Amino acid sequence: MTRTAEQINADVNLLARKIMFRRPDIEKHVGYYKGRRGKLNFASEEFKMYMKERFSDFSDNWCAPVAQAPVERIHFQGFKSLDGLEVPSTVQRRWADNDADRGLSEAALMMTIARRSYGLVTEKPNGKARISFEHPDSAAVLYDARTGQVRAGLVMVQDDAEEYGTLMYPDAIFQVQRKRSAFVDDANRQPPSTDGWRFVPESFMPNPLGAVPLVEFRNQSLLDMNPQSDIEPVESMQDAVNVVWSYLLNALDYASMPARVIMGGEPLEEPVLDNEGKVVGARPAELDKTVTDRITQLTGDSKIGEWTSSNLEAFNPVIEKAVEHIAAETRTPGHYLLTNAEVPATGYEVAEAGLVSKTVDRIRYLRSGIRELSRLAALTEGDEQAAKAVANAEVVFASPQYRSQAVMTQGMLQMRQAGFPLEFLLEWFGLAPDEVSRVMVMKRQEDADPELAAIAKSIGVSHGHDDSGAQQSELGGTGDAGAQAGEKNVAANQPG
Repeated sequence: MTRTAEQINADVNLLARKIMFRRPDIEKHVGYYKGRRGKLNFASEEFKMYMKERFSDFSDNWCAPVAQAPVERIHFQGFKSLDGLEVPSTVQRRWADNDADRGLSEAALMMTIARRSYGLVTEKPNGKARISFEHPDSAAVLYDARTGQVRAGLVMVQDDAEEYGTLMYPDAIFQVQRKRSAFVDDANRQPPSTDGWRFVPESFMPNPLGAVPLVEFRNQSLLDMNPQSDIEPVESMQDAVNVVWSYLLNALDYASMPARVIMGGEPLEEPVLDNEGKVVGARPAELDKTVTDRITQLTGDSKIGEWTSSNLEAFNPVIEKAVEHIAAETRTPGHYLLTNAEVPATGYEVAEAGLVSKTVDRIRYLRSGIRELSRLAALTEGDEQAAKAVANAEVVFASPQYRSQAVMTQGMLQMRQAGFPLEFLLEWFGLAPDEVSRVMVMKRQEDADPELAAIAKSIGVSHGHDDSGAQQSELGGTGDAGAQAGEKNVAANQPG
């Protein structure tokens, strides 16, 4: 595709503006996740004046568990063929060589916090593919308005003097740069200009992949290309919780013990000194100083009185109710946030149903990006067969629902007796595609070895036909006897 210099410069400046305009929002959400935001935002000015220094580093952080809860259940396992094209083992090898499991976990967490994150495929000096994951404050893509396909992408870096970037098209790659702009007005801290980017014509490189190698992972949106942050609904509630905590901590310090008060006498005064340090008069003591120094005086008949300690239990229900609202609004199980949360009589499976559904949604937002990264990595190494197989394969994740091994084994027994094939049961059990293949090879080797077959038959898990020709089951015995043995095994695995 032929592009003019003006079109290329317009694209890079548009992408740079996207990045710069998104940075405040990204910084805000990441700050809440790290507990650096939401301290005393809603406290009164009087309260801030006295207490902002004392509680400046305190933050009760509920954004972190809300963001982490679905991500910790996301486990990419590999690819499963759907149209008969076997996915080569080199695909998973590339993923492992780049430690991409760790990078994907970080990208998924950033996606839920800051709305989006990115994956990038480049070529190493040895010709191998590099799969990396990029922070949303330094990367952006442009979509074709008609097709929805990515038509351009930019990754930015900077040093003390200049800013650099790589501009990527489906058929070309350019290096771009500009002088790093200082703040326009240091007094008002105006943000730097987002324009001034220029591509370097001599840096042109053809892109043989036929696609922009920068992939965007977008969190949930409303058909408007504007993804949502999972923790944005939590932030205002976290502000409120922290204000209640600050009042509670202040009450612990000032009003948790009985206090004495002097009533009566003359108002408190402080001396007035001249330039030589001599007392030349007196003036009423500043009220602010008497409060911070914990000195209180009431005029009238002089006597010493006492007030009782405050009831601090009034604060706890407010905090607990706020956390319950966070759990309900974000579909985070109550027992993740509150130690005294009641689990339904039907068990954790029902209590975590909302979280499991939410995790399945987040997995959907990752699938296409993982497939595209793996496809581009294969093309980078010239492995067109693997790229074609990946493009038509299913991206497999472990089940986000936690079940005990006893429950899983019980389910496998019942499903096997109902006629489900062993390979399907292994997938249902949660084994990765390469693990399923390995187990099936081991099973065939076991069936072909008379000694192993005899051992397996002796423990009731053989597969094949006995001397009488009766069909046997891997997880039971023969005929009705196998079903009875399976029922006994099921009973043995019942809780309690």
